[in-house]
Amino acid sequence: MSDILCLYYSRSGNTRQTMAEIAEALEAELVEFTDGVDRQGRKGYFRSGLDAMRRSTHPLEKFETAKPLEEYRLVILGSPVWAGRCASPVRGLLKRRGQELSRVAYVLTRGSDKRYEEVYRQMDSYTAQPHLLEASLRPGSVGYVFWRDKFIQDVQRYLAEQT
Repeated sequence: MSDILCLYYSRSGNTRQTMAEIAEALEAELVEFTDGVDRQGRKGYFRSGLDAMRRSTHPLEKFETAKPLEEYRLVILGSPVWAGRCASPVRGLLKRRGQELSRVAYVLTRGSDKRYEEVYRQMDSYTAQPHLLEASLRPGSVGYVFWRDKFIQDVQRYLAEQT
């Protein structure tokens, strides 16, 4: 059983692919969650942006992890960036269970060149402790592999320092 959890939401598949790569490199448990809202196609895209701007959330569908969130050495939470904010399902998770996350890292996936570092502070407002590590990745960009691998190395270094 892994002591690292990669927990994420993905609308288009970019965050799913990124988190799968990170989980594989770290031999981490990988769990996807959703709020069950249809966010496909053009209508879903606009609904997602509007939900993010309004900071609205919907109840999450049940998901299972191997152990309680607070028992992992590190939870890596993956979110796409929508309208300069974390995805609404991620905000919903943080609102409902953020206090269970005392050792958390963030992975943001984005479509633009902007790094959206202010999103980390938004997410931290719901957690028991501020995040420990972060990565803002643009899948398909020239620097994607470099920054993804740097994040993986940072996680490995953090975990080695904790033993």
